[in-house]
Amino acid sequence: MAVGGFGIRLGLPWWAMAAVCVPTAGLAAWTGVRIGRRRGIRDQALEPGETVLGTYTVRPPYAEHTPPDLHQGPQYQLLVTTHGVQMWERSVLLWRHPWPELRVLVDGPRLRLHHEGREAGTMQLQDPAAVYEIRAIARRHGAA
Repeated sequence: MAVGGFGIRLGLPWWAMAAVCVPTAGLAAWTGVRIGRRRGIRDQALEPGETVLGTYTVRPPYAEHTPPDLHQGPQYQLLVTTHGVQMWERSVLLWRHPWPELRVLVDGPRLRLHHEGREAGTMQLQDPAAVYEIRAIARRHGAA
């Protein structure tokens, strides 16, 4: 829409605007379908009565030689729900743990999760302040 409005202001002919607007609209629709599919898969993984409280982007543990395409979205995301925490790699659920079985620690900019006495994960989130949000949510829902 913005592309078309910009083209009208410049006085471009209709065929030039169509050459730009049609591929842009197609890419936007394709990206929207992928995002909707990912959300649908994640919603199906929720237990009855469970709601998502937040989604946090986790930085990959190492830098890849070639960065992922922007249309793919973040590679790793942490879903914080009313029942626990879930780690996703795009559309694949890697693990999930309920709040009462977790110990949540903040180690500077890192979030450390312990499950049954073992470390379940240490992660650095895209937003460094998110570790404090997650720790507060964990305490409200019964995590140590």
